[in-house]
Amino acid sequence: MGSGGRESALAWKMKQSTLCEALFIAPGNAGTAQYGTNVTIGINDFEAIKAFCLDNKIDVLFPGSEDPLVNGIKDYFGADEALQHISVVGPSRAGAMLEGSKDFAKAFMRRHNIPTASYASFEESNFDEGIAYISNHSTPIVLKADGLAAGKGVVITANREEAKHVFTDMIRGNAFGSAGARVVIEQFLEGIELSVFAFTDGKNYVILPEAKDYKRIGEGDTGLNTGGMGAISPVPFADAAFMEKVKQKVVEPTIKGLAAEGIDYQGFVFFGLIKVDGEPYVIEYNCRMGDPETEVVMPRLENDLLELVQHLPKQTLDTVKIKYKAQAACTVMMVSGGYPGDYAKGAVISGLNEVQNSIVFHAGTKAAGQEVLTNGGRVLAITSYGDNIQEALAQSYQSISRIHFDNCYYRKDIGYEFK
Repeated sequence: MGSGGRESALAWKMKQSTLCEALFIAPGNAGTAQYGTNVTIGINDFEAIKAFCLDNKIDVLFPGSEDPLVNGIKDYFGADEALQHISVVGPSRAGAMLEGSKDFAKAFMRRHNIPTASYASFEESNFDEGIAYISNHSTPIVLKADGLAAGKGVVITANREEAKHVFTDMIRGNAFGSAGARVVIEQFLEGIELSVFAFTDGKNYVILPEAKDYKRIGEGDTGLNTGGMGAISPVPFADAAFMEKVKQKVVEPTIKGLAAEGIDYQGFVFFGLIKVDGEPYVIEYNCRMGDPETEVVMPRLENDLLELVQHLPKQTLDTVKIKYKAQAACTVMMVSGGYPGDYAKGAVISGLNEVQNSIVFHAGTKAAGQEVLTNGGRVLAITSYGDNIQEALAQSYQSISRIHFDNCYYRKDIGYEFK
């Protein structure tokens, strides 16, 4: 379920499985049509999804994004006798609250002693307390809309006056709609970020290859935040000692905490982490894989993804050993000029058939006869392997040079810290 680069990478990976008899992508894009059959169904149209699954004898439903999970697709299937045999890869509505509510996630971490920035939450009913809290807060100050805001609900403010203005705009100015009705005010952490992914059956878990993504539109991590301009895997600073800390201090208590609270959670847990003085802190949880991290994690994962899915209902992931390529994988996003602001759609993409030694994952594309057109802000993710990050990136940039569409833009410095 989905139409972005993440779903393209998941479809690419599933298509390789010997267990995959037929694959449907709803709604998909011009690229996912290479791996299966695109189906025109909205990701939140549960009734249409149900009818399609029953008509086509579907065994596995794989939501790509957070929306259907937060809206309860897992609960919907679990409550319907005709659908209960279908594995839904993702948490229940309660589990998806780890992403759906920043306040819920922070309180969960506090309950289970998971390292994260100190915080407090406020809404209209205690608005004045929020203003007072900001007045005594160290700077910079991080403000987060509690609900889903398409990755745009986080503002880092340099001083208290700016923070008060943003806080007021969120709660009283409806800056992020209902997502900003409650605001989490958070301590600013100084460090370097990475993404870690666990796949859990609710009791056991495996850890997938880690990744680092690049959110800012401009080179040197400047300008507006985007959905992600590129990603690398492995992450050079995530050595064995650090990853052991991540496992012991973050992953284990999260999985155990969910089970202890009786929350039905089977699927991916995305840990947005920051390394501060050698220690991992959780910035955020997501209840699905990241984008564009999926475009480097899936190419490095050697295990059969559908085999992993088969372990979920039986809760037997403790019998699985994760294997991944020693090679690096790096992806660079090609985006429409103007993104993440206003941008045009419908530009013809040329040169796709000339790409060699890279995987082209489609993100915002659509087919029009024999042509492929741009249909989003992030258009293509170009992923390559290499013996190291620099080699993989060089291949991706070489492949990008063969592709063209009007007003194309991409960052030329992905992985810049590690050169």
